[in-house]
This record gives sequence, structure tokens and C-alpha cells, in this order.
Amino acid sequence: MSKPEIHPTAIVEDGAKIGDGAVIGPYSMIGPHVEIGEGCRLISHVVVAGRTTIGARTRIFPFASLGHEPQDLKFKGEISTLSIGADCLIREGVTMNPGTEGGGLVTSVGDRCAFLANSHVGHDCRVGNNVIFSNNAMVAGHCTIGDFVIIGGGAGVIQFARLGAHSFVGGMSAVENDLIPFGMALGNRAYLSGLNIIGLQRRGFPREGIHSLRRAYRLLFADEGTLGERVADVAIEFSDNAIVQEIVAFIREGGKRSICTPREGHD
Repeated sequence: MSKPEIHPTAIVEDGAKIGDGAVIGPYSMIGPHVEIGEGCRLISHVVVAGRTTIGARTRIFPFASLGHEPQDLKFKGEISTLSIGADCLIREGVTMNPGTEGGGLVTSVGDRCAFLANSHVGHDCRVGNNVIFSNNAMVAGHCTIGDFVIIGGGAGVIQFARLGAHSFVGGMSAVENDLIPFGMALGNRAYLSGLNIIGLQRRGFPREGIHSLRRAYRLLFADEGTLGERVADVAIEFSDNAIVQEIVAFIREGGKRSICTPREGHD
């Protein structure tokens, strides 16, 4: 790899680590504790502050602000970090905050994620791999976002919520409860509108697996019994089905929020 290319108008403070082949574009500012991986490209006017690490080959567009102190009134200046994975796309105006003492002092983002214009990752979030935040998607602090999640434009997710792997949040939705893996949430306030079937098909899930998932979904959210009883029944009936067991484990694990459920009369 070649040496990093730093534009004369960029400010890279002493102590910052810039990987081979990285490009730091015009008017960008890099703080003294920042680490930028090899082959990264900061187009222009990018600010990276705090103890932020950015993985290899990530591209960052103008006016993104990464690593400034969290938007948490309880924050007292404690040392915390923001970790962003490799091969991510971070578009214009994106903001990401580091962690706080109340959340483990770490905000982490996985590999191959795409954050479209003006989207936001709050403090202490854990974002998986291959996640897409559409324009103006907003995720508050302490959220957990599973692999392959897609959040539609203008959607908001309340603090401490969990979005299970392969789930989908429709545009302009307001999510205030946990969304099961493979689920789809719509509306304000968001409700569980079914399974993310299109996403499953695009990612090559077998037809028989999707059919089993549909059957398990209907049982989980039937009218009979309590959710706990239905989860126990599904766990037994689909004991050899890995993707159904992922939903079972997600519900049993629990969190600070309730589970997002279908609206009455909605299948």
C-alpha cells in the first residue's frame, strides 16, 4: 500500500494514526486519538474526534461528524470509544457518538454497513454487520441492531430497543419496542406487520425454511395463551430449526423494552 494522502487544508493532529493508502480530503479534521484504517477515504469536510477507530476501506462523505462527545446529559467526560468496522459507507451529515459510563463506554459498528445521509447512531449502541440506515434514520442510545437490519428513511428507534437480525423497519416508523429477528415493523407507533420475506429471499434463505418461519410466526402471535406459553410451544415444535430458534432466543433473552406485536386483526 502507498503512504496516506493528506490534503494541505486538512488538519491531522499529532498522535493520530492514518493507515497506508488512506485519503484525507480537504478541510477534514482528525483528532489526536483517532485511528483510520488502510485504504479509507474521507472525501472532504469530515470531522473525526475522540477515541475513534475506523476500519479499512471505509468511505466517509462531507460533513460527517464521528466521535464527538455523546448526547447524554449524564456524560461527565469519561474516556469512551467509537469503533467503526471495515468497508462501511458513511454518507453526508452522518453522526455517531461514543459510549458512556452507563453503557459500557463503547459504541460499536460492524463491517460493510451503509449509513445514508443525516442518519444517527446514538451512544452505547451495538450495530452488527451489513446493516443499512436509510436517510435520516435515527437510533437513540443503548440500542442493539442485529446483522442485516434495514432501517427505512426517517425512522426513529427509542433508546434501549433491540432490532433482531434480518429485521426491517419501514420508513417514518417510530419503534418503541423490540423487533424480533426476521420481523418487519411499520407505523407510528410501530407494530409488527409480518416477516421480512423479501429480505430473506434476497439473502438466499431456503423456501422450506421460510415456510417454517411463517408457521412459527403465526403460532407465536396467535390469540391463545400467553406469549411465554406460545414461545415454549414453538421452541419444542421447531427444536431443529435454527432460524426459528433465533427468534425464540431473542424473546427469551428480553431487554428493557416489550416485544413489538401485531395490531389486532393483523396477520
